[in-house]
Amino acid sequence: MNEFPRETPAGTGTDQRAAQAPADAAADGAAGEAGPRKVGAGLKFLLEIGPLAVFFLSFRYGARLLENPTVFDTLAGVTGEAALRGDGGPLFLATAVFMIAIAVSLSVSWVKTRTLPKMAVVTGIVVAVFGALTLWLQDETFIKMKPTIVNGIFALILGFGLLQGRSYLKYLMGETMPLTDEGWMIFTRRWVMFFIALALINEVVWRTQSTEFWVSFKTFGNLPLTFAFLAFQWPLLRRHMIEDGTEEGAGGG
Repeated sequence: MNEFPRETPAGTGTDQRAAQAPADAAADGAAGEAGPRKVGAGLKFLLEIGPLAVFFLSFRYGARLLENPTVFDTLAGVTGEAALRGDGGPLFLATAVFMIAIAVSLSVSWVKTRTLPKMAVVTGIVVAVFGALTLWLQDETFIKMKPTIVNGIFALILGFGLLQGRSYLKYLMGETMPLTDEGWMIFTRRWVMFFIALALINEVVWRTQSTEFWVSFKTFGNLPLTFAFLAFQWPLLRRHMIEDGTEEGAGGG
């Protein structure tokens, strides 16, 4: 009996490739989603400013919040009732809420982007350590020194890089703000001086002013100072901006 060769249905190879295409696209999409993701400007601003706003509001209305038995009893288990009934009660409450807000902010940032900003991590660690000391020892000095410690750490890290002839800011921001190597070194030196200035200002404020004034300054003073500092850096950034893949711009800071 003669056997006839079987014919392959027309278009089978094309159909298989067409059927495979959506699977390949889905796999590529999944691979893309596994990498770092960006968040909107509004959410990013909220994650950065939110904990500070919560700290201010908790202090501002701390006395009223402590009238709630649940809030009072929960915090009293850490600080003791006497500390909460004193003048430092609102600040202790604000410190505890601030620690929680920082943890929530970092958690949301991780869920949304799968990355954590390095500066935010350093700030979170210092807040956790000094906030815990504030509550445990019932001494508001520790939380007041937190901005000094954070700014001091940033100045030391950037200064250490400068001693090695490196700009750590370039590693953090180089992709979003292309500058010449000279520009990065000048920009980094200015940030070191700015961080030192913020640390010194915080020391003067908390040691010479009332707690109410310090909280207000911490909430509403540092941000305008930072914006003003960045505004004064614009001429430097323009001189040392890299355009069309070439290093252009000259000149010192």
